[in-house]
Amino acid sequence: MEPRALLEEALRERGLFHAWAPLALPEEAEGRFRRFLTEGRHGGMAYLERGVEARFHPEHRFPWARSALVVFAPYAYPDPGVPKGGVRVGRVARYAWVRDYHLVLGEEVKALEALARSMGIEAKGYVDHGPLPERTLAALTGVGWIGKSGMFLSPTFGVHALIGVLLTSLEVEVSPPHPNRCGRCTRCLASCPTGALLGDGTLDARVCVSYLTVEHKGFIPPEVWPGIGEWLLGCDLCQEVCPWERFGRVWRGFRPEPELAHPDLTEFFRLSGRAFQRRYGDTAFARPGRARMARNALIVLSSLGLGKELMAVAAKDPHPLVRRTALHALYRAGLGIEEFLRDPDEGIRAEASVLLGEVPRAVDLFQNRRESPSPEVKDEGT
Repeated sequence: MEPRALLEEALRERGLFHAWAPLALPEEAEGRFRRFLTEGRHGGMAYLERGVEARFHPEHRFPWARSALVVFAPYAYPDPGVPKGGVRVGRVARYAWVRDYHLVLGEEVKALEALARSMGIEAKGYVDHGPLPERTLAALTGVGWIGKSGMFLSPTFGVHALIGVLLTSLEVEVSPPHPNRCGRCTRCLASCPTGALLGDGTLDARVCVSYLTVEHKGFIPPEVWPGIGEWLLGCDLCQEVCPWERFGRVWRGFRPEPELAHPDLTEFFRLSGRAFQRRYGDTAFARPGRARMARNALIVLSSLGLGKELMAVAAKDPHPLVRRTALHALYRAGLGIEEFLRDPDEGIRAEASVLLGEVPRAVDLFQNRRESPSPEVKDEGT
């Protein structure tokens, strides 16, 4: 059996969908990405600014690269159910119901890379951790297209699929592009609670719920909270309303866990940073970390009108980001915030004074602090 067929057979044995893509990436895709960066729509994800040339011209970094074997792991698994006990409200995006897909799918791509090299094929695997336009490559395979939501859609496995890529030195023939079958449907655009989707397959990450709850490092202004609503981590709305969702499948390597789909919010306030890492280090919750998960939990509780006891606990949290969010959550709930006048953080004291109407001249300070980027804060040992 020839090397290409052996690689494909290995993926079939693992239950993974796959297809080949050329490395001649369309110029318009690179142009869209550069405009995305120039217009600042990537928010605080400064890492996206690095390696743009390498992202769309992988052959510059890997001169041997001739093709990409794109691997799809569908994750349209059912809800595993809500565990008993604790404070289990809010929603977690479906991809985060399992152990970190970078690790789970990454092991499969790593094994595929080893198999390729054992046959004398140059290969390099990625699962969303290197400068590659995964969705653009996925669209070049011919098994689907990039929808108005910016998500990759396929009649083969629906709208929920995580993507891995194996660059190879193999010369392969590829299928023609799949036609865009979104038509006049705009369900995804209408479902976005913050208007982040721009309708052309791109978005403004700065107002995207997924970005705010996962990537954004600082304080989230209260005027944005209604758009976040019940979302504790990520957002699935544009996928849930997509008509192509009915074709969803599940890769057998994914095992959704009730404690990840419906976590106990109290853990984000009672665990230290190290304890949080031990418990959630191999999950999607590790990306934002303990303090930002507590921040997200406070926003969810505020949106639902719940959790006054947890808000009171958060008011004494070691991390200023959590305390600052608790200040506004308590204020929105109509509860006392006088204790924040004694907060060790000068900015939090100033904001409390403004909210209490005690220092009118501080309004300008509050406004400036709210509109400027929040300083990055570490969550070590908290």
